[in-house]
Amino acid sequence: MADVIDVHTHYVPRGWPDLSAVGGPDAPWLRIESESEAVIMTGSSEFRRIQADCWDAETRLRDMDADGVRAQVVSPTPAFFSYGRSGAEAAKIARIFNDLALEITAPAPDRLIPFCQVPLQDPDAACRELERAVSAGHRGVEIGNHVGDQDLDSEGVVTFLQHCASLDVPVFVHPWDMDTSPRLDRWMARWLTAMPAETHLSILAMVLGGVFDRIDERLKICFAHGGGSFAFWAGRMENAWHGRHDIIGTSQYPPSHYLGRFSVDSVVFDERALRLLVDTVGEDHVMVGSDYPYPLGERPVGAVVRKSGFLTEEARHKITRGNAERYLGL
Repeated sequence: MADVIDVHTHYVPRGWPDLSAVGGPDAPWLRIESESEAVIMTGSSEFRRIQADCWDAETRLRDMDADGVRAQVVSPTPAFFSYGRSGAEAAKIARIFNDLALEITAPAPDRLIPFCQVPLQDPDAACRELERAVSAGHRGVEIGNHVGDQDLDSEGVVTFLQHCASLDVPVFVHPWDMDTSPRLDRWMARWLTAMPAETHLSILAMVLGGVFDRIDERLKICFAHGGGSFAFWAGRMENAWHGRHDIIGTSQYPPSHYLGRFSVDSVVFDERALRLLVDTVGEDHVMVGSDYPYPLGERPVGAVVRKSGFLTEEARHKITRGNAERYLGL
């Protein structure tokens, strides 16, 4: 029975208009290699090899049926955020990809739920594109965890998040633009260490940056990859808030007070990690995510949640479906 709602998947269109006029010589483009294979290019460099499951609804639906997934959130691939470009350029790129996302999800609107991207470096333009995309059919928005050196507690991002709260639009935060140190060139270390660290840092910014103190409690925000390393180090953060309050006491309350203000996905791959996650953020704030269709994702989708013996049936229902229904307003 298809009972899972997957809040973390990505898409890439099978081609898009030439972006060099707005994105410069390193603008992304797609090198088609066959009916089912392509390569995302940035200028003359290969970024990632992809397959038809990135753009073909029929392929996605077949995989969803095989894994028992009732619906999935279909979000942008962060490589296309374009936060390093001007706001006007990023707005044009966002509009192109947002419209293409609606074409990808159109064959099954009840099962493929599109989330848009916005030019987050320009809060006014981001709010305008959010409104346009939602009016056109998008159900939420995916944002990166930072814009250059600006974290999620920057005034512009807080303004945008407040706008999302006022419109009741769910937000999915995904790490991107990781540390480029050569030390991370081996073993996919950017994905294995920098991604969890970036996600952890974004939650710290929301808490210690005082965002949760200032922003509407109606904000529905979810962090990818189980919140990164946050759950494991939540106690360290709490201890630091009390032990070095002169430096860490930048939020109105201790960090533990804000548990319940955000959700995380479940893509942690191990029952022990999932138990810690549920114990830390609560069973009402974990939702199945898979990172489909990329090779570091979970297949079958939701396998760890379904097999974890510590979960009650009520908790399992919340994590596989109920929490996502609330988050998405289904």
